[in-house]
Amino acid sequence: MKKLLLALLVASTAFAAEPPAPVATQSGLVQGATETDLTVYRGIPFAAPPVGDLRWQPPQPVAPWTGVKQTTDYGPDPYQGDGSGHVSEDCLYLNIWSPAKSPDEKIPVLVWIYGGGFSFGGNANPTHNGEFLARKGVVLVTVNYRVGPLGFLAHPELSAESPHGVSGNYGLLDQIAGLKWIQDNIAAFGGDPDKVTIFGESAGGIAVSMLCASPLAEGLFRGAISQSGGSFGPTRETTYPGENMRTLADAETAGVAFASRAGVDSITAFRALSPDQLPGGFGSGAAWPIVDGWVIPDDQYTLYEADRYNDVDILVGYNSDEGLSFSREKTPAEYEANVRTRYGPWADRLLAAYPAGEHSVPRSARDLMRDAAFGWQTWAWARLQAETGDAHVFLYYFDQHPARPATGPQADHGMPHGVDVPYVFQTLNPDDKNLTIGDRAISDTVSTYWTNFAKRGDPNGPGVPAWPEFTPDDQRAMHFHDTATVGPVASEAALEVLDQYFAWRRTPEGAAWAK
Repeated sequence: MKKLLLALLVASTAFAAEPPAPVATQSGLVQGATETDLTVYRGIPFAAPPVGDLRWQPPQPVAPWTGVKQTTDYGPDPYQGDGSGHVSEDCLYLNIWSPAKSPDEKIPVLVWIYGGGFSFGGNANPTHNGEFLARKGVVLVTVNYRVGPLGFLAHPELSAESPHGVSGNYGLLDQIAGLKWIQDNIAAFGGDPDKVTIFGESAGGIAVSMLCASPLAEGLFRGAISQSGGSFGPTRETTYPGENMRTLADAETAGVAFASRAGVDSITAFRALSPDQLPGGFGSGAAWPIVDGWVIPDDQYTLYEADRYNDVDILVGYNSDEGLSFSREKTPAEYEANVRTRYGPWADRLLAAYPAGEHSVPRSARDLMRDAAFGWQTWAWARLQAETGDAHVFLYYFDQHPARPATGPQADHGMPHGVDVPYVFQTLNPDDKNLTIGDRAISDTVSTYWTNFAKRGDPNGPGVPAWPEFTPDDQRAMHFHDTATVGPVASEAALEVLDQYFAWRRTPEGAAWAK
C-alpha cells in the first residue's frame, strides 16, 4: 500500500510540473512554467532593448522571434546604482502570473508599477511575487521600466531628435508600452484587456497618477490604485518632495549640466558611454518625470480642474507615518529652518498646523513631510476627481504597526513609507516573529480589496467591511489597523492649510517666489 501511495504521489507531482503549452504573442511563442495552480511567465520582452542608438529614445517594438522563447526566469532589472546585481540597460521585460485554465476566461488584470524614486527598483524582488494576488482571481502582471538618468534624462539635443520636440519621460513611455503590449497580448494568457487595473507604490503610485493624466495612456486601463503616490504639486526649478516636477526647459538645463559632468559634448558621445560611465548622483534632476507637454501635458492639478484626464475608477491612499522614512531634522530649530526655506511666507501657518515639540521633532512635525509628499497629493487627487469626474473614488489610510510602549522613544511611530507593499502582495516574511494575527488579517483584507477593485472597480465584496465611496459630500477614508474601519480624513485641518499653500504656489506671486 505504501508503494502504491508513493507511486501516486510521484505521478501527481510529475503531472503538476508538466510545462504548459506555449502561448502565441504578437512577437512569437513563449513558454512558461506550471507552478501549482498557476501558469507563470517571467522575462517576456515587451519592447526592444533600449541600448546603443535606442538609449534615450521612446521604446521600440520588440523584434519577432522564431521558435519558442523560454520565459521562466526574470529578465534583468533596469540599470541602477553602481551596476551591481542582476541589472542591465536591456531591461524591458514583464512577468505574468495567470490562474486561467484556458485563454477564453477573460480574467481581470492587475498591473504592478514599482517604486524607487524613479532611480531604483525592479520586479525580481520577492516582495513583488504575484502568485498570492493571482490566486484571488486576477492575472497579475509586473512591468519593468527604465530608471535614473537612463529613464528620465532631458536634453536639448534629445528634444531636437523627437518629432514632439520633447525628451525626458522615457520611463513613463516604457510603462505605456507595457500597457499596450498587455492590450495586444493578455487575452492569450486568459486575461481581459477591457478589465486592466494599474497599481503602484511611491514612485510607482506617482506614475499611476501620471498615467491617469496622460493622453498617451487613454484607454489602456479602466482602474488605478495608487499607494503613497500622486503628483499634483506645481512645477518648481528647485524641487522638493511634493513639488518634484520641472518644466521641460528646466529639465533640459539640468540635463546639459549632467552631460557636462560626464565630459561629453554631444548625445552621440553620451550614448557611446557604458552605463557605469554615467555620472553618479541620481538626484541630479535627470531622474524624475517632467511636464513635457506631450506625455504629461501640464500641471496635473490644472489638468484635473479642467477635466482633462483619464476618468477611471481610483483607489488611493498613503501610510500614517511616511515622514518617519524621510524626515531628517533632529531638533525643533532645524525643523523650523527647513520649513522656512521651503515654504517661505507660509512657514508660520504650517509650523502652527504641524508643530514641533519644545525639545523634539515628533509625529506632528513629521506629518508635514508625509502630507506634502503623499497625503495632500492623494487627498487633492480624490477631491478633484470626485468633483469633476464620473468614476468611483475610494480613499484609504494605512496605519498598521506594532504596539509601541507609551513611554518609549517610538511611542508616536506609525507606519513608515513602503511597508504596505508586502501587505498588499501577501508576501510578509513568514519567519518574522514580530508578525501578529492582525498583520496577517489586514494583509488578507487589503489584498482582497485590491483584487475586488480590479474585478469590479469597487473594493467591496463578501467577507470585507463596507467601504464607502469618497464623494464631495462624504469625504471619509478606510483606515487599516489590524481591521478595516471607516474614519475621517487624517489631519484634515492641517491638510487644509497645506492646500492653501499649494493654491498660492499656483498664483503668479507663488510661482515667482519659488523661482
